[in-house]
Amino acid sequence: MNWSDRKGIVLAGGLGTRLHPLTVATSKQLLPVYDKPMIYYPISTLLLAGIRDVLLISTPQALPQFRELLGDGSEWGMKMSYVEQEKPSGIAEALILGEEHLAGGPGVLILGDNIFFGNGLTGMLRAADQRTSGATIFSYRVNDPSAYGIVAVDLEGKALSLEEKPRLPASNLAVTGLYFYDGKASSIARTITPSARGELEITSVNQKYLELGELHVTHLYRGFSWFDAGTVEALLDAADFIRHIELRQGLKVSCPEEICLNNGWISPDEMEALAGRRPNAAYSQYLQMVAAEVRLRNSGSGL
Repeated sequence: MNWSDRKGIVLAGGLGTRLHPLTVATSKQLLPVYDKPMIYYPISTLLLAGIRDVLLISTPQALPQFRELLGDGSEWGMKMSYVEQEKPSGIAEALILGEEHLAGGPGVLILGDNIFFGNGLTGMLRAADQRTSGATIFSYRVNDPSAYGIVAVDLEGKALSLEEKPRLPASNLAVTGLYFYDGKASSIARTITPSARGELEITSVNQKYLELGELHVTHLYRGFSWFDAGTVEALLDAADFIRHIELRQGLKVSCPEEICLNNGWISPDEMEALAGRRPNAAYSQYLQMVAAEVRLRNSGSGL
């Protein structure tokens, strides 16, 4: 099976001030969302897109914790590397900090507190990956568009305008924290100037692509769920949602080991070895179950 040539970037920096005091001693992206660390969810989105080489950007204080949790990615059959962001300077700075990682090639940037779920998500990610030029952003209908970056589109879904937290929004389509870019993204990010709040805005990068006529919009329609888990309420909502889905179906949402197994990057034996380290954990028992099911399926006796 062919996988993406793109490289991924997860931005897991910031101070998590909206979640204080939860984030006084740890990174927001290490907080639990039901049964997994928050960071598992954006990484899983990249893995579903077939992206195997991922750079994680975070604060100097949090990076040792991420390294302890994720290692170099080899246990999942992929590659994890790390870069420090000394202070929060805007989402677009991730494209500059990740410039060496991307090496002039295409990439995908995802925010470390963004959670995506829905039937057909993998297909949408793979379709965005197939575009060889321009940028692809993902829109999602929201009730309060003034709290988000907003994209307005025409009747055919083509982008018309972008606004960052507008007082009078041109649409109710929020731009989610997932961005597919061609090889120009880092150089474009270097040309933008800080906004009034002193940050390099990702909207400014996307605006450049819009001006070039190279900004594509994929809409996450009804039936999809997107969480920006940066507040206490959103964190609880996301955890409740994940809990409901998992208890109802008996299947985990955003389980990186399972995705990598299905991608063919690790074997059932390797999955069971990972589970065997903490055999009493419910998460490990799930990994053992999935490994057994895949082994049966591969043997032709399957379910």
